[in-house]
Amino acid sequence: MELKKLFLKANNELEYGEVKVKSRRVVCKKCQKQIPVYKIRKNDFVCPECGHYFPVRARRRILMLTDKRSFIEHDRDLESINILKFPDYEEKLSLARERSRENEGVICGVAAIGGYRACIFAMDANFMMGSMGAIVGEKITRLFEYATSMSLPVIGVTVSGGARMQEGMISLMQMSKVSAAVKRHSNNGNLYIVLLTNPTTGGVDASFAMLGDITLAEPGARVGFAGPRVIEKSLNQELPKDFQKAERVLECGFVDLIVPRSRQKETLTAILRLHS
Repeated sequence: MELKKLFLKANNELEYGEVKVKSRRVVCKKCQKQIPVYKIRKNDFVCPECGHYFPVRARRRILMLTDKRSFIEHDRDLESINILKFPDYEEKLSLARERSRENEGVICGVAAIGGYRACIFAMDANFMMGSMGAIVGEKITRLFEYATSMSLPVIGVTVSGGARMQEGMISLMQMSKVSAAVKRHSNNGNLYIVLLTNPTTGGVDASFAMLGDITLAEPGARVGFAGPRVIEKSLNQELPKDFQKAERVLECGFVDLIVPRSRQKETLTAILRLHS
């Protein structure tokens, strides 16, 4: 057990830049160069050599987008249970909590962005690939209901492999539940901004990730419903190289703007200022 914990800790440190020691290095998956971790952290978790975007933990993402010490978390103690008695689900949840250091696959709360108060949620790919289970849906729904009652805008940072198969139909029901909360929020004249990150797929892409009033995306993020391999086998033809990439999705009109990490907080502040 101790060995597994050490492995998970080392993996998190190398992949997500939680190390303070300057001698640590990580290999960029794109250019294959060894980059000091402190340089990646300093560059907003973007490779300084080739511009490859490293994944960012949800809590770190919120810190990058919000004003210092302004974030107040909501519903932190909510946790998933194995309601369908799915085999080995408890073990997978336990491993996900160790790997992500979070109770669930999304963090929700209220913060200030450029001095403007807003609700924000960020999904975490380290927790079962950001899959959407009952608690993920419940936390996001509660956030929208709070934002509606307080007339606050919502900023959502999405990263997900889709619905959580271990929760079956209960997971799929979250698509309509969150979408209904988004609609009530919109009907009250409130703003919803989505930031799509790599990857945003499946049931999340088919519901609240595509319901924003303004949809932003990170460069190169994969955005789509089914995976390209599934689509290729279904159509029996080769797909374009840029298929489901944010730049292609922008051309198709599903994304309003592609924003690099270095300008995301600035862009959100400008949008909130316009709609304040």
